[in-house]
Amino acid sequence: MYTRICAALSKFCLMIATAGLGLVILCVLYQVFGRYVLNDTPTWAEALALLLVLFVTMLGTAVGVRDAGHIGMESLLAICPQPYKKWLEIFIHAVVAGFGACMSYNGSVLARNAMDYKIPTLGLPEGLYNVPITIAGALIFLFSIEHIIALVKGTEVEQAWH
Repeated sequence: MYTRICAALSKFCLMIATAGLGLVILCVLYQVFGRYVLNDTPTWAEALALLLVLFVTMLGTAVGVRDAGHIGMESLLAICPQPYKKWLEIFIHAVVAGFGACMSYNGSVLARNAMDYKIPTLGLPEGLYNVPITIAGALIFLFSIEHIIALVKGTEVEQAWH
């Protein structure tokens, strides 16, 4: 059940990140069109593109952790004696889970502290810049726990895009 929830979350994150990437492209195209064709640069396009890039990269990072596409400690595992490999992998995923938890907590603190300020060109709370960090950290934590459970059970975590 937990794996199905994580798989659904991961696929949803991929869909949101893909849509966000499309919106980034549209924002940048509109900004270039406004600047060079209309001679009237839309001031909100750059700020919106930056916010979207944060969502795209952070959600992509979380999915990368679930799909084991992140930089791992493969060379350390290669020299580790066979009886200890599983425990070392569990330790690595636990460290990544701890990092995700810290990332989520500190991102939420930053988001809360900046919500009273506005992004001048968008009129949205500046704390929105930290929301993707909070979400990605929580997802990294959940996905790392999924890897630990899979290692204990002796199963594999299937990639989200299959």
